[in-house]
Amino acid sequence: MGVTASRKIGGAVIRNRAKRRLRALAREVLPHAGRPGTDYVLVARAAMARRPFGALVADLEEALRRVHARLPGARRGAAEDAQLSRSKED
Repeated sequence: MGVTASRKIGGAVIRNRAKRRLRALAREVLPHAGRPGTDYVLVARAAMARRPFGALVADLEEALRRVHARLPGARRGAAEDAQLSRSKED
């Protein structure tokens, strides 16, 4: 897992706080919502400094659900399977 915060979100104090919050989020969420063998990079945004921690947890869980749905081996509908098989044939 990697954490990054650019200068766009603020000075060193704000960036460090954002990275600490992201690491705390990862410790709370990734053990039950992450997939073994998957690398994650969490990127700090300016708005996260004002967002309640519980809301950030919910945001990360939802983001992981979306990402995992796109990973190879994720359950897809029949239409998506057909489209993928057609694109592989081309």
